[in-house]
Amino acid sequence: MRDHDFPAPQRRGRGKSRFDDDEPHFLKRGRPTEPALADPDAEPDGEDHWSSWDQAVHGPEPHPDWLVTELAAKDTELGVLKTGKEADVHLVRRAVPDTGRGCLLAAKRYRDPQHRLFHRDAGYLEGRRVRRSREMRAMTGRTSFGRQMIAGQWAAAEFAALARLWEIGAASGRIAVPYPVQLLGTELMLEFVGDAEAGEAAPRLAQLRPEGADLRDLWEQLVDALVVLARAGYAHGDLSPYNLLVHAGRLVMIDLPQVVDVVANPQGGEFLARDVRVVGTWFTARGLPAADTDPEALTEMLLREAGLR
Repeated sequence: MRDHDFPAPQRRGRGKSRFDDDEPHFLKRGRPTEPALADPDAEPDGEDHWSSWDQAVHGPEPHPDWLVTELAAKDTELGVLKTGKEADVHLVRRAVPDTGRGCLLAAKRYRDPQHRLFHRDAGYLEGRRVRRSREMRAMTGRTSFGRQMIAGQWAAAEFAALARLWEIGAASGRIAVPYPVQLLGTELMLEFVGDAEAGEAAPRLAQLRPEGADLRDLWEQLVDALVVLARAGYAHGDLSPYNLLVHAGRLVMIDLPQVVDVVANPQGGEFLARDVRVVGTWFTARGLPAADTDPEALTEMLLREAGLR
């Protein structure tokens, strides 16, 4: 990423500030589980707090009609959608009290620096630079301050990429990502993708067993999304069936904190090739002809779209 892709540092929010993109534990065990949701009619348990909208960097305008931006709104914690090594995703209801105005959001929060592993960040951070040498040294040395800087970079990188890709998708329909609602420190508020009435997140591609025309349609959607990424100068960096949701037949790409600038990062082409190989292998294993998912041919095409060939 480039310096101008990152929003300016923000003030500390009033809410708790604490998403990793590894496969969720319940999927590794092979049995999907539903998030533990709070009863919306129950009395507040201390987890309600005023909306932090006025303190945060906002997503692209015009804001979607479903999004609650009123400063009188309150955020209510409903449960954990996903846990990961570096961060967790929480389900949050933002609503204006005593009105019918409300929406569900996914709050992606990096954990405290001393608990954060950042076990694989070195390659992704190549090509991302900060202006101050002190900050760069701290990041390189993985000091406590440096880890906090890295967390901020991951959050800002994802927010910037989602904002750009959401605008492209809204105009072209060739890629779908969650709307990035706001960024505050190391917390991202994102559009909740799923059944809002039931509070059920859309299934990940890895949970499904599509066949025939459905399988081919999802593959074509994925190729379209990869082309959009490449033309924007990006590689997802950690693309897999666990980082793709399927909602109402639409493939939705998620988990982009490790998004790679394929031009600025010396390993950009390698990250792109790995993304293609991982998802291509999954589709081939589900029955799509290997000739249709040829990773070398698709990678070469994407490198040309990115201007690297």
